[in-house]
Parts: sequence; C-alpha cells; structure tokens
Amino acid sequence: MFRNITPVVQNLLLINVVLFIVSAFIFPSLNQWFALYYINSQYFKPFQFLTYMFMHADFWHLFSNMFGLLIFGPLLEQFLGPKKLLTLWMLCGVGSGVLYSGYTAFRMNQLEAKVEAFQANPDPEVFNRIVTQNRGYFESAVYDFIDDYSRNPNDQVKIDRASQTLDAIMTIQSNVPMVGASGALFGVLIAFAMLFPNTQLFLLFPPMPVKAKYLVLFYGLYTIYNVLVNNPLDNVAHFAHLSGLVIGGILVYKWKKDRNSFY
Repeated sequence: MFRNITPVVQNLLLINVVLFIVSAFIFPSLNQWFALYYINSQYFKPFQFLTYMFMHADFWHLFSNMFGLLIFGPLLEQFLGPKKLLTLWMLCGVGSGVLYSGYTAFRMNQLEAKVEAFQANPDPEVFNRIVTQNRGYFESAVYDFIDDYSRNPNDQVKIDRASQTLDAIMTIQSNVPMVGASGALFGVLIAFAMLFPNTQLFLLFPPMPVKAKYLVLFYGLYTIYNVLVNNPLDNVAHFAHLSGLVIGGILVYKWKKDRNSFY
C-alpha cells in the first residue's frame, strides 16, 4: 500500500498528520483558530473554509479520513493526474464547508424563530419541544425543570429561567466548530465509484467483497438518511459529507464529458 503512494496523496497525508500532532500536543489553540465556525459566531474567520479540513477531532477521526485517502487516492491520482486530484480534494473540502455553513445558518434561523416565539408567548409545551429537538445540548436535569415548569406555567422565575436556558443553547450551538476532511474524502469516494464502478473492494466488517459503486451508493443513502432524520445526539456533519458527494459527482461528470481533460 505504502509503496504505491502518489505525491499528492503523500503530501496531503503529511500535512494532516503534522497539523494533528501540532494541534494535539504543541498548540491546542490551533483548533479554535482553524476549525470552521458558524458565520455569526464570534470565532468565525473566512479562512476557516480552507483550514477546517486539515483539523481533526481525535486520532480515530484522522485515521478514518486518511485511511480512505490512502485506499482510494493513489489510483485516482494515477488516472486523473496530480493536479486534478488536488483540485477534487480542495473543491470538495472547501465546497462542503461553504454548503454546510449555509445549512447551519438555516438551522440556526429556525431555532432562533422558535426561541423568539417562546419568549413572546411562554409555554411549557413549546419549551419541551425545543429541548427535545435539541436534546444533545442539554443535561438530564433539564427534564426535572420541565416537569416543575409544567406544573407552574405562570411562574415568572421559571419563565425567565427557561428563556435564559434557550438563549444559552443558541449561544452554544452557534459556537460548535466543524473539523475534518470528510467532505473532501466523500468527493474522492464518489469519483472512484464513477471512474471505477466495478472495482471489487474487500470489506473488513463484514468480511466480503463489494463493488465500488454499491459501496458508495450505500454511503450516499446512509448520509441522506442521517441528514433527513437529523438526530440531535449525532455530532457528525452528515450534510458536509453529502455536499462532498454532490460536488465530487458534478466535477467528475464534467471531466468525463470532456474526455480530452483526462489526457
């Protein structure tokens, strides 16, 4: 595997690994600077659309993305050439960040509208629905408060506490960063499936062979499912993965139409 590594893949691996080591052991604040934040967050900087894809949350996050690049990247680089592979990686990574930021802005606007509606007309049931829809950000003690508030819906102290709780959750959600090269990797996956659809890949779990086109189709459907379900306890940026698939698919489709671009 390592003997067949190609220049762009090798350099991307090195950059990601070095930055992970630096951010984990030397300059932990690098993550706060380079991660991608919601555009209305106090921590947001435009350059984060580029830098976030070189940051990773932990070792296993880094390993899964780099392992995928190592498996699929070299053959793509040999077929497309170094310049096109790098273009694919960067456009899918940056594009995923941009589209995910738009998706985050849409969700934050929805949450803000719900909070404002509650504050205009306080209701324990409305508060309960907002908590349930965003339960990944609350501690279990909030449900004791909901019970207490439901029994005393006109208690101004409890109304104020509920309002402050929702304001705090909005602040927390607006400052949750996104990191990782998954959007770029999903672009590589769809490119591989489109260019080498019948290539047999051997899975580890379960141990069985599967064609590339079916593997990527499964990942795509699984990603769409998670975007639609939007589990508040799931901290994976599935919409960014889906964005990488779409951008990568469009890019490779364009290249395939212009056959001369492969030579």
